[in-house]
Amino acid sequence: MFKEIRRSERTLSDAELLEIMAKAEYGVLSTVGANGYPYGIPINFVYQDNTIYFHCATDGQKLENIWHSNKVSFTVVADVELLPRSFSTKYRSVIAFGLASEVTDTDKKMDILVSIIEKFSKNFAMEGMKYIEASSHKTKVYQVEVEHIAAKGRK
Repeated sequence: MFKEIRRSERTLSDAELLEIMAKAEYGVLSTVGANGYPYGIPINFVYQDNTIYFHCATDGQKLENIWHSNKVSFTVVADVELLPRSFSTKYRSVIAFGLASEVTDTDKKMDILVSIIEKFSKNFAMEGMKYIEASSHKTKVYQVEVEHIAAKGRK
């Protein structure tokens, strides 16, 4: 169903994959809309138990696309270094494919919002909790249940 990495010598370990997903500030969520066009948008995320979670507004292009087709891909690129002399680039990346759906369980939604605060604003946990309490009613949380994930890089 999914092709393996063409250049197998660039395959990264599971530990490296997890490190990239834990440290990455954002990834690009790619969807396809009813018009047939692909749509890629950078988003903040957390990765837990083979699932990618993100928060968003209650409407918008990405949600319309997910309602059209919940099959998505998600790409993260880290540690980019241009190598101009050799016409190349050092990098580490992850690409995942899966099915997106809204997290409707209130407790789970709150847990994910807290995880997002812990990842991106850990020094402002108290303020983050107040922010979640004030705005969670106008925030959705989505999950991408990963069906296939792979990491590769050029070191």
